Amino acid sequence: MRSIWNGAISFGLVSIPIKLMNATESHSVSFRQIHTEDGGRIRYRKVCELEDREVSQSEIGKAYEDADGSMIPITDEDLSHLPLPTARTIEIVAFVPQERIDPLQMGSAYYLAASGAPAAKPYTLLREALKRSNRVAIAKFALRGRERLGMLRVVGDAIAMHGLLWPDEVRAPEDVAPDSQVTVRDQELDLADALMDTLGEIDLDDLHDEYREALEEVVAAKAAGEAPPQAPEEAAPGKVLDLMAALESSVRAARESRGGDAGPAEEAEVRTLRQRKQPARRAPKETGGKKSTSTSAKKTAAKKTEAKKSTSSAARKSTAKSTQSAKKTADRGTAKKAAGKSTAGKATAKKTASRGRSA
Repeated sequence: MRSIWNGAISFGLVSIPIKLMNATESHSVSFRQIHTEDGGRIRYRKVCELEDREVSQSEIGKAYEDADGSMIPITDEDLSHLPLPTARTIEIVAFVPQERIDPLQMGSAYYLAASGAPAAKPYTLLREALKRSNRVAIAKFALRGRERLGMLRVVGDAIAMHGLLWPDEVRAPEDVAPDSQVTVRDQELDLADALMDTLGEIDLDDLHDEYREALEEVVAAKAAGEAPPQAPEEAAPGKVLDLMAALESSVRAARESRGGDAGPAEEAEVRTLRQRKQPARRAPKETGGKKSTSTSAKKTAAKKTEAKKSTSSAARKSTAKSTQSAKKTADRGTAKKAAGKSTAGKATAKKTASRGRSA
């Protein structure tokens, strides 16, 4: 944020350098004046009424208009000699509870930012002192050529200042209240309380400027060469003939708009319906000489069973054949081994006999 004023907060003998910044901004749509014939901008020129000519800014000064219409010139040098100690200082003069401040006095809002590292410690000291005391500071400062009154309070971790009107600038509410004596009944107060409770609270962030939004839609439509949107017709306000009836209608409408119960309603009669019996399922009949789906399914299952049986039988036969073949092979091997043993025995006997003869 851009600072609009540089100075210091005077807190007793403590001086806190600060920068003053606007805490609010306007989102309103502004217009320029144009010449309706050709769309040319309308300009205001500063003209001297005695010489009837336009003058530059360097030729313009200040003057005070006296009661008789005469002008008393006031120069910048005259203003520089004013005994104004708050020219560049926000001078704190008192600390009071915030309830003491009339909201009618509150004006523009500003943020006070610490200017430079040395200002951080005294700035934090003042902020924490305001927090702990639950009070606000009343100060005097000079801005835009005049001395003003301000209220300093804590907003989050920052110090904010609200411009205050001087007490003599706030008008008394004279001739504002009704002149005639009016008596309000307790029933009317009860309905008013009910209406207030029904409306309840609201988050201020949910509120928005509907007029500005509608105005922006008109500008956007005109810029696009389209016809501006038509505003809905407003209902003509009716005369309040019965205050009680108006309050009751308001409470009912408020409840309906917030999704609540608008009032007592007639109870609906509930009847139990008799359950219908479901017919038993029938097997599908044969059509045109064709067998039903269930019969064909049974045959298919039977064929699958027979195929499984034949497959298992073939597997058994194959296993038996392989077993018999293995047995035959084993018997042949055993016979060969026995024959070999007998041949070896005969050869040994012959050798023994020949040895005996030679001996």
